[in-house]
Amino acid sequence: MAGQGPSTGQRWIAKLLRRSSDWESWYIGLEGERRVGRELKRLAPLGWRTLHGIEKSNGGDIDHLLIGPGGVFSINTKTHRGASVWVGDTMAKVNGGKPHPYAAASKAEADYVRGVLGRYCGFEVPVEPVLVFVGVERLQRTATQYTVRVYQERDVAALGPLAGTLTPEQVEAVYAVARHRRAWLRT
Repeated sequence: MAGQGPSTGQRWIAKLLRRSSDWESWYIGLEGERRVGRELKRLAPLGWRTLHGIEKSNGGDIDHLLIGPGGVFSINTKTHRGASVWVGDTMAKVNGGKPHPYAAASKAEADYVRGVLGRYCGFEVPVEPVLVFVGVERLQRTATQYTVRVYQERDVAALGPLAGTLTPEQVEAVYAVARHRRAWLRT
């Protein structure tokens, strides 16, 4: 997650007034990203490299970037403790509420990653969007196109066995580019 969250004063005032704060939302999201990060770390023995919290030029960030034999995956993490989540082709609903453009945002982020990596790698870099839900009680996928991979945090390990897209040399080349902050901050 980009930034460092609300200040101590902002957290204190929200607590005093018994209001939910941006801090709570930020912290819950950060904890979800950490959980997914731990799951992704388990893929390292299979030849996968992972980067976390990549800052983008627009002020946002890429939660996780997974680079390995099966390609590159731009991973967007959403934490909704105990929720029931429905995911369609471009939208998601949490507990039947208003639609959120999670899938569409994940596709846009993958396009951004593809553009940055392609600019510097010298070869076309395949990038797939992934949407990972953390802490949900129920996840229903009703997409018709499945252009975004959708997982719960413990299921993200399903990416591990994927192979045949990048050679070990290409994995290292993409990882070397992805680690450079300037590549992501260039507009």
